Amino acid sequence: MNRIASLQSAAPAAAPSARKSPVQERSKARVERILEAAAELIERGGSDQLKMSEVAASAGISIGSLYQYFPEKSALIRMLAERINAGSRECIRDGLKDVTDLASLQSAFAGLIDVYYAIVNERPVMRDIWSGMQADRQLLTLQIAESRVCGQMLADAMHKVHGRAHAKRIGQAAFLIWEMGEATIRLAIAVDPAEGVALVEAYKRMALREITHPLA
Repeated sequence: MNRIASLQSAAPAAAPSARKSPVQERSKARVERILEAAAELIERGGSDQLKMSEVAASAGISIGSLYQYFPEKSALIRMLAERINAGSRECIRDGLKDVTDLASLQSAFAGLIDVYYAIVNERPVMRDIWSGMQADRQLLTLQIAESRVCGQMLADAMHKVHGRAHAKRIGQAAFLIWEMGEATIRLAIAVDPAEGVALVEAYKRMALREITHPLA
């Protein structure tokens, strides 16, 4: 996704975040090395197999230095996920900003799904980071919160077309559409490419029906 590159009830406690915020350029460079090393290791072996000792060795730092920045593996996965999420939000805002009517909404949504599917195919590490988040309850909470944010951006675009008379219903539909979209893409990249394309197309047809007639 080229644009990505430019891409509640009693909730559990927030997932651990980075322990130490880098201020100096040297520290920032070290964090970048850590994140790059972790992403490469996740891409090769998956998030389940990621070991902090291997991240430290790959980044060329001591395990103690690594723990100064990331107290545990979930904190590392969280920062990688937050970077992906920030790029995704920018992409979604850019894709939906010119929506003025139903036709432009349909085109913008379909385009976003196509772009998102393309970038995940290009960067399989995103799939593995998602997998790591699904397996950790605290990180799963973060992922659901992100779907709410992205769903709200879709809901705001839908309000431009359908009005705000049924804001709650449209908001729920948009949240569900977005969460199902991410699940569909995770599934699509796990199966044969031809089947994956067909699944994404089927999802778009289903989602566009709801986007077109959310009050039916």
